[in-house]
Amino acid sequence: MCAKQDRAQTGTGLSVAGVIIGVIGCVIITASSVYVALKMGALPWPSIFTSITALLLLRALGRSSLAEANVTQIIMSAGSMVAGGLAFTIPGIWMLGHTDEVSWVHMLGVALCGTLLGLVCTALVRKRFIEDSNLEFPIGVASAQTLKASQAGGKTGIKLFSSMAVAGVWSVARDVLGVIPAMLFALPIPGVSFGLYNSPMLLSVGFLVGGSAMAFWFGGALVGNLGILVGAPALGLCDVTTAQGVVSSLGMGLMMGSGLGVIVRDILPKAATYLRSRSGEGAREGQGSSLPVPAGLLGLLTATAALLACFALGLSPLVAVVVVAMSFVTTIMSAQSVGQTGIDPMEIFGLIVLLAVAALGESSQVKLFFVAGVIAVACGLSGDVMSDFKTGYIVGGNPRGMWIGQTIGALLGSVVSVVVLMALVGAYGTGAFGPGQQFVSAQASVVATMVSGIPSIPSFVVGLVAGIVLYCLGLPAMMVGLGVYLPFYMSLTAPIGALCKLVWDRVRGDGAEEDGIVIASGLLGGESIVGVIVALVTVVTSMM
Repeated sequence: MCAKQDRAQTGTGLSVAGVIIGVIGCVIITASSVYVALKMGALPWPSIFTSITALLLLRALGRSSLAEANVTQIIMSAGSMVAGGLAFTIPGIWMLGHTDEVSWVHMLGVALCGTLLGLVCTALVRKRFIEDSNLEFPIGVASAQTLKASQAGGKTGIKLFSSMAVAGVWSVARDVLGVIPAMLFALPIPGVSFGLYNSPMLLSVGFLVGGSAMAFWFGGALVGNLGILVGAPALGLCDVTTAQGVVSSLGMGLMMGSGLGVIVRDILPKAATYLRSRSGEGAREGQGSSLPVPAGLLGLLTATAALLACFALGLSPLVAVVVVAMSFVTTIMSAQSVGQTGIDPMEIFGLIVLLAVAALGESSQVKLFFVAGVIAVACGLSGDVMSDFKTGYIVGGNPRGMWIGQTIGALLGSVVSVVVLMALVGAYGTGAFGPGQQFVSAQASVVATMVSGIPSIPSFVVGLVAGIVLYCLGLPAMMVGLGVYLPFYMSLTAPIGALCKLVWDRVRGDGAEEDGIVIASGLLGGESIVGVIVALVTVVTSMM
């Protein structure tokens, strides 16, 4: 009854107060995200932080609808992933010496093109991933738990916020005070980042995802790191550098194959159903439609993105078509990755399309970076959109209102991201970006090193085929690919969270699952909030 009343009061969840709060928060969160992505080589999910902030501010105005709070936090957080897509790719142009070949017009074109494609693709597959699948979306679930606990209070709220406080204090001790190490049990194994990452967030992801998916993730990590990176050089088959190229190519192939598998098995057979559905249809009030907005609008946005790619970025019509088509594959990969792990390797998806375009004959390094940037923005936004849709689905939100909120935040975030990035370039120069510089830009550095091509074509092809086959057999190929590609310390830490879930369920018995989810969500949220606050403080202090 309460949920129906909230929907009746807020309609789509959009309100003047919510939009104003969201817009102000979007500017702050997006600006800090640009800085932290460049400076620290990481980008914490802001969803938990923005969920709490939105609800508290709306409550102060006498409003208590969870759906309205969800849409407000969507506006606040949407720009952060646009910022990540730009920060993880564009600085690589300057690292390769092309200091005068990219302007604010180009960067804005990349951001807007990626934003439009991300919005279109996620609107098309929302129902499949949110309503029809069993994907966990740990970030979205954690945000929903936070909103519910904030509204309900009581024991659930105490558990959530107590665990959030523990994770927050732990993160401050690690990242700000430096009194506890970020990495435990590190070993100097050539080519392998061996160790345990001292992260409540990563442990919580393992807890929320569970044992089966984590087993495939860890299995991929064992194959990629101990099997290839350690085993191949030990047997004299190749050196460590060559083995690293094989592993990265195999991991990218598996992730690419998984995305293609979704297209082959799930999307193409049901394409007519997706396109025929309209908002307002379906059994569940406000949530049963396949498309949150009319298909014609999505077609217009797609055409606009293609025109931006041609005229603002200087891409050929063929390359523009390829970028648009591949954006559908990679955003599906992104949504699946975030749904299973809470991790969105957006720059990797950008690399995949960059290499595909390079294979078609595009030789301009700057334009290849534009391609990677467009895909990275689209995939970053896709992960954020789908997690927020999951939150809204749990709390009873309206898909159209959420999509409109995402559009407002993403378009504003595109402008803010470019302004901040240009301001940093103007203040510190293009030479401040890269390894050993003021802004290490770790992901952009990786993209820069890969512009010359896939290190191992055979390994990539093997991974591509294996990814399609595994997915069509119902196995989590994306998890295997992530395990192969990601640093070993991440793949070693997250499964410990899954083991903790097994122990928790056995010790606590029946009824423990909900408590475990609440506590894990709090731990995840605590580190996320501290990450955003540290970013905000860093931005402010750097300007003083």
